Amino acid sequence: MQFRTDKKSGGKLSILGMGCMRFPRNLGVTDTKEAERLILGAIERGVNYFDTAYIYPGSEEVLGAVLAKAGARGKVSIATKLPLVLCRSGADFDKFFDKELERLQTDYVDYYLMHMLTDMALWDKFRSWGIEDWLAEKKRRGQIRQAGFSFHGQRDEFLRLLDAYPWELCQIQYNYSDENYQAGVTGLKKAAQMGLPVVVMEPLLGGKLAGGLPPDAAALFKQANQALSPAGWALRWLWNQSEVTVVLSGMNALGQLEENAALAESSVPGMLTDAEHAVYREVLEVFNKSYKIHCTGCNYCMPCPKNVNIPGCFAAYNTSYSIGFVAGMQQYMTSSVPTSDNTGRAVQCVECGKCEKHCPQHIAIRRELKAVRRRLEPWWLRLGIGAARAFLGRKMLP
Repeated sequence: MQFRTDKKSGGKLSILGMGCMRFPRNLGVTDTKEAERLILGAIERGVNYFDTAYIYPGSEEVLGAVLAKAGARGKVSIATKLPLVLCRSGADFDKFFDKELERLQTDYVDYYLMHMLTDMALWDKFRSWGIEDWLAEKKRRGQIRQAGFSFHGQRDEFLRLLDAYPWELCQIQYNYSDENYQAGVTGLKKAAQMGLPVVVMEPLLGGKLAGGLPPDAAALFKQANQALSPAGWALRWLWNQSEVTVVLSGMNALGQLEENAALAESSVPGMLTDAEHAVYREVLEVFNKSYKIHCTGCNYCMPCPKNVNIPGCFAAYNTSYSIGFVAGMQQYMTSSVPTSDNTGRAVQCVECGKCEKHCPQHIAIRRELKAVRRRLEPWWLRLGIGAARAFLGRKMLP
């Protein structure tokens, strides 16, 4: 495992971090045995940075239980987050933090992040609630070692936030398809210049840069290097940059862990050749033609009050362009229940806008669901579904 220095604390962080939002699940419940195998397997391979959050269902509890059982708490750094979207006043800070310590079975957090900090207006609100004094007191007590934030906003706001508080870490979305998105390369470089360790989330864009690449794009990677997977190409692009400290990967299978850990053993800044950079440009040109909606499948928009499967709708829509209309249609049908009142389909959207308030990508969800409906619910399909529902004795489509 390669390590890079946290210049604020002097500690060494593994360049591969484990993102704990997507632990393996079985029938909607976290598979604790498989999660334990992954966590302990990651530690054995040198991973020492684990990222979780209050709002990741079951994540903190599982991570805390595994580390306690194995006596491994002192071997790793835990990053978790204050759920800003759930806070209603400064009184909520201790409520959430104390619960996180309980879940994690620890008395301190190595990196405590403000979750989904979007702009200065939001930070100013929390400052008015006393967040800076609260952080200072937690750090004085040793309950928080380093304070940081995860960012989901526009680049200019990120640059302003960097100067607004003596942060000790930042987390940004960054990959070869998002070089100028949100904080972007400009934000990455400024944060690094200020001595902040930079943790990268969504290195594979929710898997879109791994198994979700258009066939023509995947073929370009394979032609350039038969042994390297699309996921490997995406990770190496990040580790090639010295400003990147840790790359989070939501590994939910042992094979993914083994592949990523092996890559992390040999990845160093400046390793990519000019020819390899050219391959990324070619792949990105193909990818951008078919990737219509910038959804990572994080599920922050869920649940929908009308049961629309928003990530499923968007994934099927993108598939209809990247792989083909038939494949997209099949995916759309399997992500919904066409003959049920609880359909999950785009047509159920009533444009309440609740989802858009929570989307880290700032997607115009209501508008894009209309695009999904136009493409994946043509009149002839709606007619057929209506007939099926009538046959089953249910009311017709809206």
